[in-house]
Amino acid sequence: MKHSRVAAIDCGTNSIRLLIADVTVRDDGSSSLRDVHREMRIVRLGQGVDATGRLAPEALDRTRAALVDYTALLRRKGVEAVRMVATSATRDAANRDDFFAMTREVLGVEAEVITGDEEARLSFTGAVGDCDPADGPFLVVDIGGGSTELVLGSEDGVEAAKSVDIGCVRITERCLRSDPPTASEIEEAAKVAASVLADAFDAVPVAKARTWIGVAGTVTTLSAVAQDLPEYDVLSTHLSTLTVDQIHSVGDRLLAMSHDERAAVPTIHPGRVDVIGGGAIILRVLADHLAEHAGITQLTVSEKDILDGIALSLTTP
Repeated sequence: MKHSRVAAIDCGTNSIRLLIADVTVRDDGSSSLRDVHREMRIVRLGQGVDATGRLAPEALDRTRAALVDYTALLRRKGVEAVRMVATSATRDAANRDDFFAMTREVLGVEAEVITGDEEARLSFTGAVGDCDPADGPFLVVDIGGGSTELVLGSEDGVEAAKSVDIGCVRITERCLRSDPPTASEIEEAAKVAASVLADAFDAVPVAKARTWIGVAGTVTTLSAVAQDLPEYDVLSTHLSTLTVDQIHSVGDRLLAMSHDERAAVPTIHPGRVDVIGGGAIILRVLADHLAEHAGITQLTVSEKDILDGIALSLTTP
């Protein structure tokens, strides 16, 4: 049995997140994580990327500031190995080399731009960790800021995965211009989401799934709002469930609010206030498709996601 302390950093379109965990690798090759520290900062690295094709200087500055703090924490906590992955925003940016130079300078290791399929596989590994294998096959959905991943698999591994370029930041910047968004803007966003997600549904046979698992901020936030929690509570959201009707009703509630009204909801992180409506639209397009084509009418929310998958990958030879 081997023990080590590792760190995983996930730099997405909207947020940069850190997990420090103690990993135990058993003699049979299986491994488990024990959280030491989790943290999330909204840095909006993908600000304007969909329109300009470039990372904004102020977005790089926000990301650098967060990474400086994370690096200091890694040293204080005695982390032995670190892996940082960067996803949708950096895949699309013409000036991505500026981002990599910054991460090398601050963190001391090379950030990796992973493919959408690798992103999906890492999310799957993290998401199903606390689930009963008998409930598989699982469909894991990760709605990010710039992309959405679908991955189908079971305890035997991943069967199919697909990443498509639609996320809560991308769809908000593209379609939801009013405050609150108009009915026509919401309809346009739903059509855009359905059109882009069609490629994922073609690639991933969702009808084979028995259990739908959702990860990342859109899903966990909608669960917290649905429960009317007085404050965000991981223990209340992890492994909670949302029906298709709840996904629609909570989404409608959020989309009818102004920015200030959403900001007053205690379970919505300030950095998600302006994009949670877009995420809710993507989620309900997914929910309607799965109800019709897979007979799945309930979503299981997981607080374990790509960060856990990244941390576990550090134990793989």
